[in-house]
Amino acid sequence: MSTRTDTDFTMPEATGAETFPGALRQALNRRGLSLERVSERLRAHGIVISQATLSSWQRGRSQPERARSLRALEALEEILELPAGALLSLLGPRRPRGRITPAGGEGAALQVLGEDSVVEKALGARFRHFNQETGSLVVHDVVTVGESGTLSGISSTNVLRAGRAGADRAVFVLSFDDEAAEPVDIRVTCGRLVEATYLKNLKSLVLEIHFGRRLAKLDTTVVSYAVEVSPSETPATHYERWSRTNLHEYLQQVFFHPAALPSDCHRYVRDRVGSPPHARRRIPLSDAYDVHVLTSRCKPGVHGVAWDYGPGTGGTSGTGDRPG
Repeated sequence: MSTRTDTDFTMPEATGAETFPGALRQALNRRGLSLERVSERLRAHGIVISQATLSSWQRGRSQPERARSLRALEALEEILELPAGALLSLLGPRRPRGRITPAGGEGAALQVLGEDSVVEKALGARFRHFNQETGSLVVHDVVTVGESGTLSGISSTNVLRAGRAGADRAVFVLSFDDEAAEPVDIRVTCGRLVEATYLKNLKSLVLEIHFGRRLAKLDTTVVSYAVEVSPSETPATHYERWSRTNLHEYLQQVFFHPAALPSDCHRYVRDRVGSPPHARRRIPLSDAYDVHVLTSRCKPGVHGVAWDYGPGTGGTSGTGDRPG
């Protein structure tokens, strides 16, 4: 059995200051700095970015992609007195030749999930707009595997930033391969649980969590939840999360029961749900019986950890699945 966490990491709508070029223009106007002056200040930081490039960024004709440009973006946030990551979080996926095609939330999700996905079915009409007011900056997932090798629990901590004023909630979807693995206990430690609906026919849990306040634009909040899962007959073999926008940082941890230790663990990436895995790399098991993957500047796509059981471990390994 495998599980996937389908969490929406939507970029704000591609209009006004809620896009990268719009936010950059607004910050430049607020500080009253010319592109010439900004270029000079970047040079003082040891970074050479021409006025023409800065102009192209603020007009939406290109976006920072190379390592030097991304370093310049961090310096720009300091020069323009913006919160760390305020501009970086608005960057979309890398585009050929630097051209930017405005991406709506639904379209970005479809690129990773595909048409008629479980997430779309679970959310119905809400799929088109869900979580468009916020974007995730940092995510930490913890998966617990029980004595029989089956999934016993998932917990997640998400740092979210508001793309517009007034954001007050977020929606999360957790999907399971095995219908016997149903949520039996749900705890929200940061935020307030508004909805917890398990759709047995889709083997998916929909959580709506209120932040406890309305966020100002670019304000951040933390949402944490934990889900205990009923025993299953099929051992878990992997865990995945999908993301449709960039994450500053993603930490995946899997804890194994000492009686169900895997013989091999590896990380991998998929470009979209169901596509072949790549960037496969073996990861070691620690003395605490866990493995982890830490990814900085996590690209849109599907990010997973998979494991195999050696002889003598209860059950056989199943096929993988994906979180988002």
